Amino acid sequence: MEWVKVFHIVMMVSWFAGLFYLPRLFVNHAEFNDGDVHERLTMMEGKLYRFVTPMMFLTLISGTALAWMQWDYLQNELWFYIKVVIVSLLVWYHFYCGHLVKVFAEGKNNRNHVFYRWFNEAPVFGLLGAVILVIVRPF
Repeated sequence: MEWVKVFHIVMMVSWFAGLFYLPRLFVNHAEFNDGDVHERLTMMEGKLYRFVTPMMFLTLISGTALAWMQWDYLQNELWFYIKVVIVSLLVWYHFYCGHLVKVFAEGKNNRNHVFYRWFNEAPVFGLLGAVILVIVRPF
C-alpha cells in the first residue's frame, strides 16, 4: 500500500502542476492575443493539457485503489466523502480547462485576464482542502 501512496502523491503533484500552470497560460493568452503569441500559447496550452490529463486519471485510479484497500476504515469517515467531493470539483475544473483550451485555440475567448487571474486560484483552494482533510481529518 505504501508504494500506491507514493505513486498517488507523485501523480497528484504532477496533475496539480498542470492545474496551476494552465490557467496562468490563459491569463497571458487573454492579455496578448495577437498572431504569433496566440499560436505559441495555443500550442503550449494544448500540449500541457494533453500531458497532465493522464496524470489526472492516474491520480484518480491510484486514489481509488487506496480507498479500496482501506474501505473498512474509510466507510464511516466524513472527511473522506468531503474529499471525494473536492476531487470531483477538481476533475470538473480540469475538464473545463480543456474546454478553455479549445475556446482559445478557436479564437473565441471573450473573458479578460482578470477573470483568468481569479480562475487560476481555484485549484489552490481545492489542494488546500484535500490536504487538510487527509492530514488533519477534522470530521
